[in-house]
Amino acid sequence: MNKGEKIMSLLKVINISHSFGDKILYKDSSFELFKGEHMGLVGSNGSGKTTLMNSLVGKFIPDKGDIIWQKDIKIGYLDQHADIDNTLTIFEYLKLSFYELYEIESKLSTLYENMMIDSSDETLSKISNYQNYLENKGFYEIESIVLKIANGLGITAIGIDKKLGELSGGQRAKVILAKLLLEKLDILLLDEPTNFLDKEHIEWLIIHLKAFKGAFIVISHDFDFLDKITTCICDIESYSIKKYSGNLSNFISQKGLQRESYIKKFKSQKKKIKKYEDYIAKNKARASTAAMARSRQKQLDKIDLLIAPLAQPIPRFNFISLPVTSQTPLIVNKLVIGYDHPLLPPLNFKVQPAQKVVITGFNGIGKSTLLQTLIGEISPISGNFVFLQNTQIGYFEQDFKWTSKEYTPIKILSEKFKNLSERQIRKYLAQCGVLAKNALQPISTLSGGEQSKVKLAILMLTKSNMLILDEPTNHLDANSKEVLKNELINWKGNIILVSHESSFYKDWTDQVLNIESLKN
Repeated sequence: MNKGEKIMSLLKVINISHSFGDKILYKDSSFELFKGEHMGLVGSNGSGKTTLMNSLVGKFIPDKGDIIWQKDIKIGYLDQHADIDNTLTIFEYLKLSFYELYEIESKLSTLYENMMIDSSDETLSKISNYQNYLENKGFYEIESIVLKIANGLGITAIGIDKKLGELSGGQRAKVILAKLLLEKLDILLLDEPTNFLDKEHIEWLIIHLKAFKGAFIVISHDFDFLDKITTCICDIESYSIKKYSGNLSNFISQKGLQRESYIKKFKSQKKKIKKYEDYIAKNKARASTAAMARSRQKQLDKIDLLIAPLAQPIPRFNFISLPVTSQTPLIVNKLVIGYDHPLLPPLNFKVQPAQKVVITGFNGIGKSTLLQTLIGEISPISGNFVFLQNTQIGYFEQDFKWTSKEYTPIKILSEKFKNLSERQIRKYLAQCGVLAKNALQPISTLSGGEQSKVKLAILMLTKSNMLILDEPTNHLDANSKEVLKNELINWKGNIILVSHESSFYKDWTDQVLNIESLKN
């Protein structure tokens, strides 16, 4: 940038407010995104991160304020539920990123086919221009570029010729992300891009995003990932959106100091207000001091009230552990998993008494399918597995599947645990960090983190001696993750865990099993 050149903002968010019913997310909040900025969007579960992202792309209309994008910029949004043509193969879908070049190549082919009829100078000039354009734009390297991105995100392992309609939700999300990375975009908007990625693919994405010359806004609960890719942070807290410079570590340091300063100001103002109110109450009825009391009232009315710092509820997960025995609780023998065809060769492994096991492997290889087979949701193709007779399973499913999207958390739990009163259900939800007002909202209106806490409340009410957990931390904020981690450390029964976050499990699990090694 030349000296004196004005820095233009790509995005201006001006005095934006948004609420759902009586739940205020943020009000009169403003921030800007500038060229080349790599922004992380953070906040506790339910603070409004995804709502803000949806507002930026026009899916939600804020109650108040303006969202202004710079003209003629190309924006890509990671919408994991986007409507895509399920008849296309992965490779065909990814090549759509270069649609314009394929259109030109088609025109060029038509010109070549018609050269016997028309070989005029004008036609030859068009052919030359088209050919040069395609070469300059790297058209003949498209296949290798597509495969490079697909390999970086672990998509080639799924099968590049697989139809989109055959993919799982996680695989589908990875393919949509790959298409965004292939497009020449000015801005990326990414909501939890690492949820369905394994460690090596997250590392690849970090390198790719750090080198990205455009701007992006990313929502992620993965601290390490966000810390490595961000140059600024937008924090949603206390009904406001505030921007901080630097990466996530810098933000935490800055916020701690600013929060401490704000709390001091709030307490000082509260003390000052009380002093005025006490004086007014004592003196407004006395003739000799009524004028002074009115003067104090005017001063009180002019005070710009500070909002009380919000205390975020810290959940308390407490899973009920049934007795465990000294016998082997699970034996898997030549188990073949899959749907229409096997995903892996036969699997063989044992889980020892009270053992806490993590199952790893690249995304899409079949970790979730294995767990769904073990709980009886999917039938094995061949082979078998045997649980000890007294084994009782508590299962946390990765995907959000509810009887009805309109059911409230209270309704969901009351249907499942009919012996509990509404008061008891409210207590368990509150213990898991689900606010009272959110417990009465349709489950579909809650954030991913809040929905995960409802599922953890169900797990708390399920008596078991074996927990089978499929990516339980995907949508949880840092505090909730830490509480869950401590509860699992203290859990007396068995655990079979699938998680892409090694920082969550590496200090307390007994064994890490790579799913590919289980076929031996």
